[in-house]
Amino acid sequence: MTAIPPFDADLLRRYDRPGPRYTSYPTAPQFTAAFGDRQFMEVARVSNGDPIPRRLSLYVHVPFCFSPCFYCGCNRVITHDHSRAGTYLDRLVREIAAVAKLFDRDRDVIQLHLGGGTPNFLDAGQLGELVETLSRHFHFSDAEDRDFSIELDPRYVAAGTVEALAKMGFNRASLGVQDFDPAVQAAVNRLQSVAETQAVVDACRRHGFRSVNIDLIYGLPGQNREGFGRTLDTVIATRPDRLAIYSYAHMPQMFRPQRQIDEKLLLSAEDKLGLLKLAIEKLSGTGYRFIGMDHFALPEDELSRAQERGGLHRNFMGYTTHAESDLIGFGVSAISHIGESYSQNPRDLPSWEAAIDSDRLPVWRGMNLNADDTLRADLIQQLMCQNRIDIRLLETRHDIEFLSYFAEDLERLAPLVADGLVEISETFITATEHGRLLLRIIAGCFDHYLHLAQAEPARFSRVI
Repeated sequence: MTAIPPFDADLLRRYDRPGPRYTSYPTAPQFTAAFGDRQFMEVARVSNGDPIPRRLSLYVHVPFCFSPCFYCGCNRVITHDHSRAGTYLDRLVREIAAVAKLFDRDRDVIQLHLGGGTPNFLDAGQLGELVETLSRHFHFSDAEDRDFSIELDPRYVAAGTVEALAKMGFNRASLGVQDFDPAVQAAVNRLQSVAETQAVVDACRRHGFRSVNIDLIYGLPGQNREGFGRTLDTVIATRPDRLAIYSYAHMPQMFRPQRQIDEKLLLSAEDKLGLLKLAIEKLSGTGYRFIGMDHFALPEDELSRAQERGGLHRNFMGYTTHAESDLIGFGVSAISHIGESYSQNPRDLPSWEAAIDSDRLPVWRGMNLNADDTLRADLIQQLMCQNRIDIRLLETRHDIEFLSYFAEDLERLAPLVADGLVEISETFITATEHGRLLLRIIAGCFDHYLHLAQAEPARFSRVI
């Protein structure tokens, strides 16, 4: 089930409501301060003791950006002071050294991702120092499917940077574009030319990157069908291996930069859905496969192949190809997923800096998953990655009787079945072709915390 799904505007409109994107289950608002550095050290110790310890995935968050994009809801710090990169890197080196001691050296690192913010706020020399530090404290796998990726802002990629990244071992890049229409770019304070973006794509291919991803956003102020169509045509002509086409969520009460947006320029719900329909039509006609949520890939890309063999995984980095690994996050706001636990570093830079300067592990909050969390995480992971839930597999893995255990959840699912979004058999619960664009809504039917929030909204006001 990798074809582009059909578009049904009525169904999408009916189910258009806020909810988690399920890069984890439970979602981050369920993390608590009761999980701290001692708990992190314990789950690391336990993970080392597994009969066959998992390989490792490393994530490093670089929060700095040179200028604010008004649509952005990421954790970032706006500054033109490049010296802050050096002081941040110094603390990252100390955090890496402290955390690495907790993990056995023979656990291979199969995946590395640098995100932000703008990771290329660090210059090539600083990025090289970061990678060298990681390789000194962890054992980098030499497997062919090793996946080392970085998010790049094409506006600030200096000459020679991509070549230097390739020599460091990076083989995948993700480029932010959002929209090439000049009026839209002006409205969101992100001026970026086609030429400078194409130059980075070309450099990645010239230096052997296996995969290039491009991010777009629909629903931005000033967008229309004609302009977004031109952007899609331009991007498709570059033939990126992957595309992510995100829906803009206007929440100025939560994200201060969005207060700079002229709300009169925002699209109606109908026009916004029209842009999604246009994107699906164009991608469908040019050979891209729908992976899930808002991600598309060429048939030969590793994401497509991983989905075909059942090896696709979803975590805080999005869709990835290495399901059986423990994720360790470094830097401000970074999240780790070790064994059956989640943990997160402080979201504000001063708190993270204070922890490092006090020689403490910068663990702000987290949680150990109970048996119900683990079961539902398994179910939601299956749905988000394979578009279906294997009933018998869950019963065997978790020693449950599915229909009785999930009786209330299946009642919540019934309207989606009636609307043709989901099909249920004795062995599978499957998202239909129409349902595949609404995976997070289907997953939400099985989200224990989400329904507690609906029952007790004052207590769980931050669940979504």
